[in-house]
Amino acid sequence: MPTTDVIEYERVWVEGLNRGDPSVADQSFARDCVIHITGVPQPVRGVEAWKALLQGFLTAFPDLKFTIDDYVADGDRVAMRWHATGTHRGPLGPVPPTNRPVEIDGVIFDYLEDGKVRERWEQYDQSLMMQQLGLA
Repeated sequence: MPTTDVIEYERVWVEGLNRGDPSVADQSFARDCVIHITGVPQPVRGVEAWKALLQGFLTAFPDLKFTIDDYVADGDRVAMRWHATGTHRGPLGPVPPTNRPVEIDGVIFDYLEDGKVRERWEQYDQSLMMQQLGLA
């Protein structure tokens, strides 16, 4: 994937998330994508399941804002380092809102096919997020 395409892919993805719009996944992810995320016991399979997970997170943190601090692209592989801030104002699974702010960093490795994410590996410090929420 040419560098200009990677930049556009990142711009579209981050702008969509920062608007609170999980449907941006339709533009960026293959229908049968597989997403592996820290703290999620089973891979998320398919773009519809991915959008549902994103919606839950965006409901929990309605002011969530992502920035991409760095990325490297090599053909159909993209690695990103990201930073996110938000306030826990909605339920996070069974956890009621704490109204506490969070600030977390993470990394993503995307494997693309036909310009869309086929597989994603995402890691972030979930224990730090739980500490910031007063839950650990």
